[in-house]
Amino acid sequence: MKLLISLLFCFSLVFSQTLRPTQTYLASGGVTDLVLKDKLLYISTKASLIDIFNIETSELVNSIRIPQITDFIGDVIDSKIYSVDVINEKVLLVSQGEKGFRSIYEYKNGKLTPVITISKKMYIAKAKYINEDLIILGLLSNQIFLYDLKQKKFIWEVQASQSKFSNFVLNEEKTKVIIADESGALKQLKIKDGKVSKIYSGLNVDNVFQVDTKNGVVITAGQDRRCAIYSKYNKYYKKADFLIYSVGLSPSGKLAGFANNEDNDITIFKTKTKEEIYNLKGHKMTLTNILFKNEQELYSSSDDNEVYYWKLK
Repeated sequence: MKLLISLLFCFSLVFSQTLRPTQTYLASGGVTDLVLKDKLLYISTKASLIDIFNIETSELVNSIRIPQITDFIGDVIDSKIYSVDVINEKVLLVSQGEKGFRSIYEYKNGKLTPVITISKKMYIAKAKYINEDLIILGLLSNQIFLYDLKQKKFIWEVQASQSKFSNFVLNEEKTKVIIADESGALKQLKIKDGKVSKIYSGLNVDNVFQVDTKNGVVITAGQDRRCAIYSKYNKYYKKADFLIYSVGLSPSGKLAGFANNEDNDITIFKTKTKEEIYNLKGHKMTLTNILFKNEQELYSSSDDNEVYYWKLK
């Protein structure tokens, strides 16, 4: 019986269905982050722009432009936007600043307002909304901050670890944040006070580039070529042929995707059974984001300007 199960599992890996993109969105530059809010897809780029597409019409409906910057040798260059987030009618973004520092802006009603400027001398890697008044931000030094937008002050600061920061993700209720870094272990902090509530460890042995969580399932993208899954059902990792730069989970946590090989293919698998069901083929450069819309549709992006929409059959 065990041999039969093993053979069936192997066949499922071999015969996973190959899919091509259903649709392509062309952004203004290399894509760094994706956010889907209602019918709008927000695409942050390396070209000082956030492009906003209506996914029902596939049309570009707006672009948010941020100021260019002067680099170390005096040339005027585009500012890379590292992360984007949306709440109600407001957009939050982290961008490259002068002298290597980072800035945070908020965009509303056509107006771009500085939140944190380079005068703070912070190397901010990512920022997301907790609610309309609070944001959480992570620095390359792995310092995590909760910031009050109205009072314009930091609520708390935590040194998550001594390892270099890679990524963070909020749970659906935005009561917890999971931090990924070079150590391979994930730290879960409570938003209300920044205290560690859980540590996920034992699966990744090197830098975790990305992390996602949905419905109690946690997934990682590892430099060690391991895509780790932590859930109430099991704890395991899937091995890839190349460094895994990006991962994503469906809203239920039942499906997952990870960048599987040097050809930038995306493997879709069932998190409970490990069964690989789809191979998404088409990206030409390193994956940056895998974003599920629901259990049947997802978006993905890479270092170039193409964002793909996929319809799982």
